[in-house]
Amino acid sequence: MFPIVRLLKDLFVASRMDPLPLTAVHRSSHICWPWDLDIWLELNNGRAMTLYDLGRTMLAQRVGLIGALRQNRWGMTVAGTSVRFRRRIRGFERFEMRSRAVAWDDKFIYLEQSMWKKNGECASHVMLRTAVTDAKGIVPPTKVLAAVGQGDAETPTMPEWIAAWCQADATRPWPPMAKTQDGLAS
Repeated sequence: MFPIVRLLKDLFVASRMDPLPLTAVHRSSHICWPWDLDIWLELNNGRAMTLYDLGRTMLAQRVGLIGALRQNRWGMTVAGTSVRFRRRIRGFERFEMRSRAVAWDDKFIYLEQSMWKKNGECASHVMLRTAVTDAKGIVPPTKVLAAVGQGDAETPTMPEWIAAWCQADATRPWPPMAKTQDGLAS
């Protein structure tokens, strides 16, 4: 179940924080609750992605995107991810999430988020290719930046590792697998 109470709390907290430029780091504190755990009593990987959703929503609030989404009747979507899990987060453990936009191109805004344990270790890291959409499709990031009052922001240089991920992802077949006559994937 989506943590709607957490979402509402986080949006309220973020609305009281200072605004941020898109490429600044938003930091938020979280606790791994019992309902976030898997059968090995650590943060479930699916729940980690849901918590990353909350961090992105707080970042969107602070950069003014939530208001622009409402005003323009836009939506927000994730078009691809790359995730790395390296350290366990256990029940009741506190951790910090860091969220920021890294770069953008003509269609997508690339975000990175990470979860940091109290001992300074990075537990996980995710890179996301995100898009703002309207009824016609993808809204160009330059239009989004203008709508949030950051239209004069220079496009940051795309980090090599993200550019390499984009190139690799472009070679991925779509649809993923062809079906045989019996309907099973080959």
